[in-house]
Amino acid sequence: MAAVWQVQEAKSRLSELMDRALDEGPQIITRHGKPVVKVVAADAPPDAADSDDDFLEFLVSIPKSGLDEGLPRMPRRNRRRPLFGDE
Repeated sequence: MAAVWQVQEAKSRLSELMDRALDEGPQIITRHGKPVVKVVAADAPPDAADSDDDFLEFLVSIPKSGLDEGLPRMPRRNRRRPLFGDE
């Protein structure tokens, strides 16, 4: 879990905030109680949340033609089903 800092505290303790980002992981800075900045080590591995755009690009790049070729079709059953004990 990322540590949360208010902006005034982050400004006055920037060196400590940087050390914690290096040692403990991401640090979140808030403004008026809302998260606005995430401080991470420069060599930190990418966060899964940061890769949403890459995943979306991957999904868009998948060819659409021929997706259902070779898949058996499920039979459709067009029958009236009883409702509420109707028989």
